Amino acid sequence: MQINRTASAHWTGGLKDGKGLISTQSGALKDYPYGFASRFEGVAGTNPEELIGAAHAGCFTMALSLILGEAGFTAEHMETSAKVTLESVEGGFAITAIHLSLSGRIPGADEATFTELANKAKAGCPVSKALASVPITLDVKVV
Repeated sequence: MQINRTASAHWTGGLKDGKGLISTQSGALKDYPYGFASRFEGVAGTNPEELIGAAHAGCFTMALSLILGEAGFTAEHMETSAKVTLESVEGGFAITAIHLSLSGRIPGADEATFTELANKAKAGCPVSKALASVPITLDVKVV
């Protein structure tokens, strides 16, 4: 089985004065603005790092749902946030770290079991695999 998803970016202008628009095949983003100011100066709009974070948090949480089910558990609820770190390094900018923070209520699972299964999901989710060149850390909290 092969699944292909698409997204696109449109850009006009230079780096600092330019404007971009991002769109996704699903329409979740349609000509959504991004640019230098939204990436580096906190101005409204999106940026590649938060999009990577959203994709990673979503993929990881879905993978964990599968792994929990295989272990006989069902989440009452889970919430994952992803912090993607962009830093100036020798040769330019690079994503240097991703930190996943997970909280959840899993009836019947203690914190050690939840943490073990979450680490399995972190290692196995497709987005984690795609981002394997970046250190990925995880903290888990049972609520």
